Formats: sequence, structure tokens, C-alpha cells
Amino acid sequence: MSALLVPPSRVPQPRNPGMALRTITAETYRAFLASPAGAALGAGFLQCPSWADVKEGWRAQLLGWGPDPEAGQLTGVALVLLRQFPGTRKYFAYLPEGPVADWNDPDIDDWLGPLLEHLRRAGAFAVRIGPSPAYRRWDAALLKPLAGPGRRLGDVLASEVDPLGTAVAERLRARGWRRCGGEGSGANGTGGDGDAQPRHVFQVPLAGRTPEDLWSGLNQEWRRNVRRARKEGVEVVVGSAAELPDFYRLLGITERRDGFRLGRSLAYYERQYAVLNAEEPGRMKLYLARHRGEILAAHTMITVGRRAWYQTGASADHRREVRPSNALQWRMLLDAHALGADVYDMRGVPSTLDPEERTYGLLRWKLGTGGQVVETLGEWERALGGSANHALHRAFQAYLNRR
Repeated sequence: MSALLVPPSRVPQPRNPGMALRTITAETYRAFLASPAGAALGAGFLQCPSWADVKEGWRAQLLGWGPDPEAGQLTGVALVLLRQFPGTRKYFAYLPEGPVADWNDPDIDDWLGPLLEHLRRAGAFAVRIGPSPAYRRWDAALLKPLAGPGRRLGDVLASEVDPLGTAVAERLRARGWRRCGGEGSGANGTGGDGDAQPRHVFQVPLAGRTPEDLWSGLNQEWRRNVRRARKEGVEVVVGSAAELPDFYRLLGITERRDGFRLGRSLAYYERQYAVLNAEEPGRMKLYLARHRGEILAAHTMITVGRRAWYQTGASADHRREVRPSNALQWRMLLDAHALGADVYDMRGVPSTLDPEERTYGLLRWKLGTGGQVVETLGEWERALGGSANHALHRAFQAYLNRR
């Protein structure tokens, strides 16, 4: 059946009777991610079993599909977070940056159909997913000279358009999925505001490169700042849970200075650090930049398989001239490379190319590493059939908008 002929009003049925979907144990799930077949799918940390213990207020299910899921014969897995809609026994199902699936498979109904049917039977009225394929990429060297008043990423012809991302988007639309935040490229009415996870991320390719290649990939300002930090005696070390309060104090300073609010508690970061490292020692690291005995900056890094992420950064308001954050990032890049990561993901960036907008500074800083802005497919939602579920979905969206 052609993808364009699948009615959006129902869950498509699989054509492969040998494909089964089951709840699985965390051990089976982790073993699949560590296997060659699972590692090739490039799961992010938000789809690791440990993430269920980070998120309070959500129920979690670990699902797997394949010829024999209970025996570990899997072709894909999913961490599903379930949030109960107040006053009902129904749930909103969320798969952050998931499911972990082969999106190259043209017959996605073989696993997507059973996944949606399982969630419907579990009481979900709607589901949100975050497909892994990229949509567009812009090289740092392309973007920097094109910054200007009112300009946005969508105004610039991409360095690369991923045909897989385009195909997956078409398949999802044909099945009744809606791209959260619209079809554009960012804030101010151009798409992306409805995503819980960043639609635009910044990535530094590491595969096949030497440390010398990474150094030459930095722009002149970055190389100058790293040298300045070294000359001023900035020391970069890997900290422990004991320094998380210092990180959190600096994060509060950073939020006030840069005009954003993550809204997370110290307990959240302590829980995140504990459960991720319990799952795999060293999965989450806290990097500290000290100068004259004082911690001036602290950044967190998470690694899963052959990917590494710079998750959260914080820095003091004073002595910024010694460039502690540049020193931290250079050390984290080198450590990610030494661990064998193929990509160092610096997470979210804004879609603005307007130097007068406050958020452009974050993009400009990351562009200096010489990587790429990557527009992911973003997040997609659909109600799980029936007028009642559609009504609950609309009510839930209104509820979230009021929070």
C-alpha cells in the first residue's frame, strides 16, 4: 500500500506477521542498545532506560519489537513516558527523541502500527515522538558571514538536505501526524516553538578527524581564547556529585545573565547524575574550570555509544576574560574524541541569524567550533483515533498552554 493511501483516521496495520511488540526488561533493552544492531541506530540519552528515573511525574514503559523481544531478538526499542491527564484515566504518551528505530525502513507500519495500538490499549489518547533523522544542515562557515537584521536559518540555502528526513516526514504526514510547532525553522511564528526538545542543534563531527583537525576547525577567536585560558592558568578537571551545588549556583547566575529559565532544581541534577552513572559509570560527567582556586564555569557531558552531548553549561559573571568556558569545551571535545564518539552534540541553538537578538550570541559562540547547525525533524503528535481521544488531545494541549 502506498504511504499516500494510508487513511490518517486509523492506526495502519503491520504487513509483517513475524514482528512482535512487547514490554521488555531494562536489561534486555540495554543489551540491545549495546549490540551492533542497536548501536547502529544511534540512540540518544533521552531513550536510555535510566531517563525514566530522571523524569518525575511520569509513568514509564520499556517496549521492544522484533522476531522475539523477550529473548532479546529485537530490531527497535522505545522508552515511553506516560503523563496522566488530570481528572481522567487517560495518558499522554511521550517518546523523547524516540523511538529507537530503523527509519530507513519504508514499511514503518510494521513497527509503528503495533506501537500505536499498544499505547492505545494502555490508555493513551495521544502520542508524541521525536524521529532521529536530520532534515537540513548548515555548515558554520556558511552561516557566519550571512548574519544580518531579521535573518533566520530558513532564509539560507542549506548545505545539505537529508533525503531520509524528507521521506520520513512525508510518511508521517500521510499517517495523520502533525509536526509540533509548525513546518518552519524556529521561533517567532516560523516553527519549532511546540517542540519539547530543541529542533535545531549544533554538532561537531569527530569521526575520521585527529585532535589537530579539531583544533584547526576552531575559528581564530576560539583558538585565541583557549590559548588565553591556558596562559592565565585555568585548570579543567572532571568533578563529582560533590560539586553539583557549585554547578547549580553558577547555573542560576547564567540564567539571570542570559535571560532564560530552565526551572529545574538541584535535586533534579543530582538525580540525573546518580541514575545515569548507575546505568553506566561515567555516562554523565561534570567538568569544572578553576582559576585561582575558584570554580568559574561548570559544564555537563553525557555519552551513549558513539555519541557525546554537551548538555548544560554554567559560568560566573566575573573573570570572564580568562575564558573558562572555551577551555572547558575544548577539553570536552578532546575527551569525546578520545572516547571514540563520532559526533559531539552541543544541543540546542536558536534559529535567528540576527545579531541584535539576544539568543544569537549562543549560536555565534557554537559556530566558532566549526561544526554544523542541524535541523532535526522535530517532534510529531497524533491522537490515537476516536472522537473522545481527539477531544482529550485538544483539551490537553490547552491545559499545557495554560501552565
